[in-house]
Amino acid sequence: MQRREFLQFLSAGAFSLALPAQGTGSKPLRGIFPIGQTPFTESDKLDLDALVEQVRFIDRGRVHGFVWPQIASEWSTLTEAERLEGAEAVASVGKKLRPAIVLGVQGPDLATAVRYAKHAEKAGADAIISLPPARQSDPKAVLEYFKEVGKATELPLFLQAVGDIGVEAILEMYKTVPTLRYVKDEAGQPLARIAPLREKTSGQLKVFTGSHGRTLIDEMQRGFSGSMPAAAFADLYAAAWDLWHAGRRKDAMEVFAKAALFITEVGAYGIEALKYILYLRGVFKTYGTRERQREMSQVLDSTGKQVLREMLDFVKPWLRA
Repeated sequence: MQRREFLQFLSAGAFSLALPAQGTGSKPLRGIFPIGQTPFTESDKLDLDALVEQVRFIDRGRVHGFVWPQIASEWSTLTEAERLEGAEAVASVGKKLRPAIVLGVQGPDLATAVRYAKHAEKAGADAIISLPPARQSDPKAVLEYFKEVGKATELPLFLQAVGDIGVEAILEMYKTVPTLRYVKDEAGQPLARIAPLREKTSGQLKVFTGSHGRTLIDEMQRGFSGSMPAAAFADLYAAAWDLWHAGRRKDAMEVFAKAALFITEVGAYGIEALKYILYLRGVFKTYGTRERQREMSQVLDSTGKQVLREMLDFVKPWLRA
């Protein structure tokens, strides 16, 4: 696909292909739903202006949704006041824009998670998402946790399945929690698990993935309802998604190849690299993190920054924001 053809497709308004799914949210919950990064000021305060600009950036890129705060948002480093302020800011600006807003509600305990869930509904979110309780491996306890979170609001609930949460446990939660009709499956092998999850729920459980959308083409072929990559280059994922669902599969692969260029690089450098791309794209004013650098991640040095700058320059013809 040449740049001219891509721009023609863009101007034709062919990026409204996210289909409605069941739920009480006001916007479709289908497509590319990036996990937002959390911007901090030079003095390590939550930068609400930059957080709101990130939502606008996602909207300009015609991305289908926006999720905050989850693991890639450094949620565990945020204070409760920051969580509440940030959620209100994201939901407020999101009401006026195209992307569906999904607010993360996990917390250090069940009472806090329930409080966040109720606050998300009051703020105007379209859905909520939660990780299972930390350091809890008992399936019955996890089920009870999601029952209580699900009862706190009528908003559609995403389960973020991590660790050793199996297919049967997900199905039990689906049967027990009426609002739990979505799962971001990052446990086990999602490509192998989607068939039983869909078959045993007659397609009513909508399955998303994460992991930087590494296998997005395979996922779309198998009928996943969406993906939750990072926000920094989510417009490339969204373009690939829309092209694929418009029947232009080769073009979708070509655009996805531009996103794939970044996947290994940001995997090597971690959250700081994602924030650095947002900084380069004029969304963030800084790119510092609170989360301690993971042992497996490299420090984002001058060479790493140069590579990211050159990659971004290379893909500019395919960017939508």
